[in-house]
Amino acid sequence: MEDELYEIESMRRFAGLTLADSIRDETTILNFRHFLEMHQTRKGNQWYFGMKTHTGVDDGFGMIRSLEVTAANEHDLNAASALLHGDETRVFGDSGYRGIEKRKEHRHHNVNWFIARRPGVTRQLPEGSNLARAEKIKASVRAKVEHPFRTIKRQFGYAKVRSRGLAKNANRLYLLAAFSNMLIGERYFSA
Repeated sequence: MEDELYEIESMRRFAGLTLADSIRDETTILNFRHFLEMHQTRKGNQWYFGMKTHTGVDDGFGMIRSLEVTAANEHDLNAASALLHGDETRVFGDSGYRGIEKRKEHRHHNVNWFIARRPGVTRQLPEGSNLARAEKIKASVRAKVEHPFRTIKRQFGYAKVRSRGLAKNANRLYLLAAFSNMLIGERYFSA
């Protein structure tokens, strides 16, 4: 009971209300609180709500070695530092990571960056050209990143978030990533 009173008082202060002001019902306050927790972004004409999952995947085994969860409206480059462990010699990324090699925090890395071109630019490349073949090679290596997501989405049924808030969903994704690694690793390490 005391926690509820404290919560009501803190929400009242946050909203700038005094005891003399009329207070909305609890549903309105909860809806406002949940509105603050999740974010949205637009890709083309489609709106996406919630979060993005960024993964660093080993290109040999296809196992997740780093995972970062951000709000949907945060740029992909902001999560890149958490994905890199520092011993990489080459990094493959989708077009969301364009310009990573120019960032101050990544200049000292002795890394070969293989970042995909935007899909519109890739479609305009002459078929069979060296640039088109290079993009195909980049895409084939980056496809390994999608394999753990197939496991997480299809086998574990986590295609849509079920909780509100990044922390709850991040914890669930860390657990599912570990389970995914166990399933992927079982192929390689079982004799």
